[in-house]
Amino acid sequence: MINVTIWNEFEHEKTDDEVKAIYPNGIHVALAEGMNGHGFAISTATLDQDEHGLTEEVLKSTDVLLWWGHQAHDRVNDEIVARVVKRVHEGMGLIVLHSGHFSKPFKALMGTSCDLKWREAGEQEIIWNVNPSHPIAEGVDSKLILEHEEMYGEFFDIPTPDELVFISNFEGGEVFRSGCTFRRGQGKIFYFRPGHETYPTYYNPEILKVITNAVKWAYPTSSPAPVYGNSQPIRELKIPVV
Repeated sequence: MINVTIWNEFEHEKTDDEVKAIYPNGIHVALAEGMNGHGFAISTATLDQDEHGLTEEVLKSTDVLLWWGHQAHDRVNDEIVARVVKRVHEGMGLIVLHSGHFSKPFKALMGTSCDLKWREAGEQEIIWNVNPSHPIAEGVDSKLILEHEEMYGEFFDIPTPDELVFISNFEGGEVFRSGCTFRRGQGKIFYFRPGHETYPTYYNPEILKVITNAVKWAYPTSSPAPVYGNSQPIRELKIPVV
């Protein structure tokens, strides 16, 4: 059983009628329902909860954390950000969705601005599977077509990904690295671009398949944590140890 926590700032759904009509119970609930039945124990957390729903106890029991944020990045408490980053370094998986590229935890883990070009015009996006043997791409078609999405375009100011799984092209001509993996400490990170709040992207079975695969890929390994600091020799030295 993989313990998954889905974090959503849950702001647009309460204030924007268009978003509310698509995700009446919140993006986090739509994701939780769409990911049900895959061997996950799913819980959700939102910005307005105490400690944003990400207490020490919650994060300690979380194997993989999903993060969706957009208009309230600056309202996420820095202490909670540090808590999330620490858990990733300890081995917790992190799946960052869409505008979560600008979230405090992702920027802290990337060490860059994570800025990009964008345009909200409801144009077609084709997501190309460029790494079909990768676990995140298992069972995923060679291309996923979203008829309406927000455009994200290069240059995307992130470190060079460890692996590129998907790239997108848009009706207006731009391209984007839309599925990227990273490793930080013991933790695995996957950034996945689709998911603007005014489109029903998180009801799309193909998109949910990618996210489900990503959770399984990001699940912590059973390898022992590295040991740091002063170390005794593993066999007898022929010279005195200073």
